[in-house]
Amino acid sequence: MKIAVIGQSLFGQEVYKELKKDGHTIVGVFTIPDKDGKADPLATEAEKDGVAMFKFPRWRVKGQAIPEVVAQYQATGAELNVLPFCSQFIPMEVINHPKHGSIIYHPSLLPRHRGASAINWTLIHGDKKGGFTVFWADDGLDTGPILLQRECDVEPNDTVNTIYKRFLFPEGVKGTVEAVRLIAEGKAPRITQPQEGATYECIQKKENAMINWNQTAVALHNWIRGNDKVPGAWAEVDGQKVTFYGSSLVDNGTAANGQPLEIPGASQPGIITKAGLVLFGNDGKALLVKNLQFEDGKMIAAAQYFHSGSSAAVELTEEEKTFAEQMRAVWQNILTNVSQIEDSTDFFKSGAASMDVVRLVEEVKLRASSCQLQNEDVYMNTTFIDFIQMCVRKLRGEDGEEELVVDYVTPLFSPICMISDPMTVLQAICDVSLAQISDVDKAVAAAKEAFEEGAWGKMNPRDRGRLIYKLANLMEQYQEELATIEALDSGAVYTLALKTHVGMSIQTFHYFAGWCDKIQGSTIPINQARPNRNLTFTKKEPIGVCAIVIPWNYPLMMLAWKTAACLAAGNTVVLKPAQVTPLTALKFAELAARAGLPKGVINILAFHKSSLRALVGQRLSDHPDVRKLGFTGSTEIGKHIMKSCAVSNVKKVSLELGGKSPLIIFSDCDMDKALRMGMSAVFFNKGENCIAAGRLFVEDTIHDQFVMKVVEEVKKMKIGDPLDRSTDHGPQNHKAHLDKLVEYCQIGVREGATLVCGGKQVQRPGFFFQPTVFTDVQDHMYIAKDESFGPIMIISKFKGSEVDDVLKRANATEYGLASGVFTRDISKALYVSERLNAGTVFVNTYNKTDVAAPFGGFKQSGFGKDLGKKNCYC
Repeated sequence: MKIAVIGQSLFGQEVYKELKKDGHTIVGVFTIPDKDGKADPLATEAEKDGVAMFKFPRWRVKGQAIPEVVAQYQATGAELNVLPFCSQFIPMEVINHPKHGSIIYHPSLLPRHRGASAINWTLIHGDKKGGFTVFWADDGLDTGPILLQRECDVEPNDTVNTIYKRFLFPEGVKGTVEAVRLIAEGKAPRITQPQEGATYECIQKKENAMINWNQTAVALHNWIRGNDKVPGAWAEVDGQKVTFYGSSLVDNGTAANGQPLEIPGASQPGIITKAGLVLFGNDGKALLVKNLQFEDGKMIAAAQYFHSGSSAAVELTEEEKTFAEQMRAVWQNILTNVSQIEDSTDFFKSGAASMDVVRLVEEVKLRASSCQLQNEDVYMNTTFIDFIQMCVRKLRGEDGEEELVVDYVTPLFSPICMISDPMTVLQAICDVSLAQISDVDKAVAAAKEAFEEGAWGKMNPRDRGRLIYKLANLMEQYQEELATIEALDSGAVYTLALKTHVGMSIQTFHYFAGWCDKIQGSTIPINQARPNRNLTFTKKEPIGVCAIVIPWNYPLMMLAWKTAACLAAGNTVVLKPAQVTPLTALKFAELAARAGLPKGVINILAFHKSSLRALVGQRLSDHPDVRKLGFTGSTEIGKHIMKSCAVSNVKKVSLELGGKSPLIIFSDCDMDKALRMGMSAVFFNKGENCIAAGRLFVEDTIHDQFVMKVVEEVKKMKIGDPLDRSTDHGPQNHKAHLDKLVEYCQIGVREGATLVCGGKQVQRPGFFFQPTVFTDVQDHMYIAKDESFGPIMIISKFKGSEVDDVLKRANATEYGLASGVFTRDISKALYVSERLNAGTVFVNTYNKTDVAAPFGGFKQSGFGKDLGKKNCYC
């Protein structure tokens, strides 16, 4: 379809890129003029692709469309206008011109919160649900028929930024592209917006964002977070306008100790504490504000209100002066409109925007990895000299942040080596201080004490949930660091690590935090009660010490899937990460300590020597004080663990083992979707995926076409550095696995399967393996039956008339973890899904796991479930 993209921003850029990936032709990009010499991201992307681009400052004059502008637009021949984010008024002559009209993305659940500040008002009103709408443009203000809507939960401390980054941006891009797909298929609905529940609110500007203190704490919190970061809720304090950022609700049982701050109109003075500024509503309840900004643009931590400006300037060493000049060059590259960066140059007054803040933070990380900046650090140090002083203090460890003191952690590793080639970091753990096998007993003893005698075992479930939720929030705060560690440690590309490895881990802890006070038994009527005055009830109780042994393909996510459920039920945990991927587990332990989880609740056993690996797992399986063991790994090891758990103390065990998941693709499928999902089913996470489609059965009439398209897509895949944001395919996890994949492919060739592409190690530093495709795979072959656990697609033909035969072939495996089917025939989809022997059956999709849905397998893929409400270990 020929599409005109009308809009701006990173959101518009991502929609544009995804529409191109979907095969649409972008006939024109209409965006805003350059600002201070810098092009909008959408314009930059379109220019790179050579797409026709227009930067009209306006489309109308005095309410009338500009003929020359409309004529240039009409010349593009667009069949559909897509407005992903547009701040300009587009005339109806443009809106109605294309064959399919125009669609607009709007960040609220219409008809609620019409207007340009929809996200702000979602939070200001304290809505429990948020989301977005893609609607057909008409001549009203956000009143057109609804095409598509998606909703999400609004978290208690969400800001405009967090809900946008977590849901509205990523899912909004997907939703907009899905809407275009529906239009192309002729399936797009036009649902008239209901009048009931419709609201329209004004645009939030600085002048109408003043705080009204005569409200409850919750209302104040909603007002502040609903205006965070733009335009910023403000009030008069000490005779000047002060803007409040980073609001969160405070537990009413928490005492606030600090220095009082008089705020005109407030029901009582605020209190400057070490944590920030505590404010009070007219109901006596409290909220906490982390940051304050003054009229001159200077932002400070609220805790420093009475001390701001009191610290003396540090004198730079020669090495620090070199760093300062490097950063001066970075500022110059960002602020292209400024002729020279002086010490007094103000980052924001010189035209920098939020996107530039992200770039600046990343540039600092590249030049000084030990200087871990947050975006707020830039907002709090806006002049170049203040910025350099702040960076130097952080590099020296003198930034004033309170040190985390944890007296019960024994460090297992010294700092990671700094190595110029990021690929070699995959094997770089320097000066290892190894734990001993005896430390397993110490860890189990600590977990047992925390459960039986410590605060965790006696804690109110709701308080336990708050701590787990706090841990999840800390993981979200450090998500970029966790994703970087995960990429270096496991080889996952950074974008996948951020979205899936880390993103789903955060979701898992948030989900199970909510279950802590909802784990309930049942009341049972009993026949033997005479007279009818007796009562029987069941009570779910925690097990005790849970041992967890996890693999190397999803180090943090596997930790989260099992640990979150254990903690929610009130258990304590001893966890052994894989020998080759221990780093995110260690960072997780640090964050758990920061969140305030008591001593002994979480114990991480990270061993670097391969000789200790089996001994640690064996000791956990045998240990008499371990009451349950959760294991994800190979079927061979799983069998041994199950035997040891039975012989030792009949401990409960859950196993998530190997897989050879069949994916059946019928000729009546949506070919583009089957191709896209089929590729993902095999190559997602480099094929190091327990539910990867181990064998594809493709109906003979579309087999050759499917294979041809797969090969075309494989050739486009970029193999390389996992930290490169454009990389599709990172390195395999370790050399032994790489060698196994090479041998696997050699066996396939020897047995007579056709190697269409790949099958070899990539000749470059690191453990890279080519995405591989085999066809003509017969049922008796080794590669048809054995799991590769790598980026290898195994394709076999079947006849469409022999549905029961292909089902028999698909089920002819000792594994039963996952499976899938692609067909437009719902009856056929149900028939096949009911007969596939697997714990999960995907229909017209693949790899779609969710924290609320139970996950586990049949047969030699194991038993027991991860995720879902029944997975609290009790």
